[in-house]
Amino acid sequence: MPSPALIVLFGVVVAGIVLQYVQQRIRRRRHAQSLGCRPPAQGNRSFFGIQPFIEMAKAFREKQVVEHLAKQYGKYGNTHEQLVLGRAVISTIEPENIKAVLATKFNDFGLGSRHREFFPLLGDGIFTLDSGGWSHSRGLLRPQFTRDQVADLNLMEGHVSQLIELIPKDGSSFDIQPLFFELTLDSSTHFLFGEGVGALHRMGGVLGKTSVGNAEGFAEAFNAAQEYLALRTRAGNFYWAFNSKSFQEHNKRVHEVVDYYVRLALQRRTHADNKHVSTRYIFADALAEDTQDPKELRDQMLNILLAGRDTTASLLSSTIFFLARDPGRWDKLRLAILEEFGDTWNPKGEITQGRLKDVPYLRHVLSEVLRLMPPVSINFRVANKDTSLPVGGGADGKSPIFVTKGQPVVYSVWAMHRRTDLYGADASVFRPERWEEDGRHGWEYLPFNGGPRICLGQQYALTEASYVIVRLMQRFDTLKCADPELKKPVIQSSLTISHDRGVKVNLVSSRSSDVGSTKY
Repeated sequence: MPSPALIVLFGVVVAGIVLQYVQQRIRRRRHAQSLGCRPPAQGNRSFFGIQPFIEMAKAFREKQVVEHLAKQYGKYGNTHEQLVLGRAVISTIEPENIKAVLATKFNDFGLGSRHREFFPLLGDGIFTLDSGGWSHSRGLLRPQFTRDQVADLNLMEGHVSQLIELIPKDGSSFDIQPLFFELTLDSSTHFLFGEGVGALHRMGGVLGKTSVGNAEGFAEAFNAAQEYLALRTRAGNFYWAFNSKSFQEHNKRVHEVVDYYVRLALQRRTHADNKHVSTRYIFADALAEDTQDPKELRDQMLNILLAGRDTTASLLSSTIFFLARDPGRWDKLRLAILEEFGDTWNPKGEITQGRLKDVPYLRHVLSEVLRLMPPVSINFRVANKDTSLPVGGGADGKSPIFVTKGQPVVYSVWAMHRRTDLYGADASVFRPERWEEDGRHGWEYLPFNGGPRICLGQQYALTEASYVIVRLMQRFDTLKCADPELKKPVIQSSLTISHDRGVKVNLVSSRSSDVGSTKY
């Protein structure tokens, strides 16, 4: 039996903890009152938040997570608070709240535990760090994305030509999504590292070594490692449970390939007079001028590769998904492109970034795709201190709400982009013409995030996507949907979104020279 002294000590400790908790609650209540805060709408408040967690896990299994969150907003309001495994989580799709989190109160919010969850693959980079570490990473990367070389379409041309060669020329059906992911992997590694990994080369069944040597399996390892990152994020404080040998092997494979490129960049810097040094701009070489730390170079290159590859592939896949189900708009866009650029056999001058921007309907189509299928559809931040959001409190939802230190704020760009009060009664419909009627780009439209952490590579992504669409339309007359019973996307949501059932289509050319040729 414990001694009386131990019992007294235990009681004093417990009493101190309780007193500290009560005092903190009182301070926060007074702070909230001073800011005019009112409580937000309350979501499911089941014991310990077990039910919301179970519902979310079920939605992930059924590929319905973005739709599930959208239903939650419809049920509980555009801003609401819900208990999830004992943690009060604020969810919002109010533009003013998202603006506060990402911009006006940027320093009040951070990435929370993302660093520990993403570190095994991405290390210390722009997507894993806060504060000084993030500023350092962005300072290294930002100048590189202001260069003209971001619009180097000559670099993209070889990869796009290889993509087109892999498309069946007999009009048979195929899944174009895997081709887009391999295309953007090749073009991104070529731009970032100076040499592509040859993913499309291997998809074509061509034997031979790439310059990396043994890069076979890089794309698969990179994909699988990202799936683990998504699982670790969903697991919260139990992230450590997802650290299997398989995950570690995927990370090792990815790091081996990127380390090869790091060594090349460092060698080129050391031997600047080497006759094999490329005269073309190479992202990794520019970084190596600022830092010669191999791990830092690998981390920065991997962080940007993640963004450059997956977001553009997602955008391209979704563009073809919608246009395949809307032949009238395929024809309308193709007409605009042929008027500007001609077709493959009768081109009208060089395709440049400036000329791509001069085709309004192409911009409108991509804007509409990004509205309906933003590559990063769900995001969050965690409060670094007691703070507030401008709206969502009180019966009318117009009062500020209080956010306690350590509290997550989740926002769904996918759901916000479908608000009928922001985009009209047809907000869920693919209609690029809405951008002719109202080309607004405020905080209600966030395909590339906003504020200081706005996507550095958005112009790179839009330029590459525009170029690929133009080249496809120059070569093929008709796009048909090969999965007609699928009316809306089945979304696979990890770090970015993709189409779980693929994007199955037929691309048809009227040129007789194409008929009977099957490459894929």
